[in-house]
Amino acid sequence: MTGPAAFPHEGHVPVLRLGEVLLVTLQGDLYDSTAERLRQDIGQTVSDSAVEVSGVVIDLSGVEVVDSFMGRVLSDVAAMTRLLAAQTVVAGMRPAVAITLVELGLTLPGLRTALTTEDALRLLGAEVSVPSRDGRPRGERP
Repeated sequence: MTGPAAFPHEGHVPVLRLGEVLLVTLQGDLYDSTAERLRQDIGQTVSDSAVEVSGVVIDLSGVEVVDSFMGRVLSDVAAMTRLLAAQTVVAGMRPAVAITLVELGLTLPGLRTALTTEDALRLLGAEVSVPSRDGRPRGERP
């Protein structure tokens, strides 16, 4: 996508590790060069990881507009991670984004979708525990 990036460091989107899952949260519009670097960063992180990566969650809840290039990047990431024995799930897609992808004729093979990031993590079978305020995993009694 073209336009100003919504990140403090143009050209970089953080790729966070949550156990065996990588989490990428996209916010605002991305330059094509940023999307390309994201594709490379995800591939590099999956292949170089000392701990196996079983999935990648790409949170699009902060993205209002996509173009064909961004759709192709998402499709490429899914194909690349599948070759590296991981799954890709796109979470939080807005209806307008989904409509645009359909209108562009992009089917995004290999991509799974979820309404929320939490749903995406469950879909991947990720065991990510969020500690309660007292530091213990939720549901654990003192």
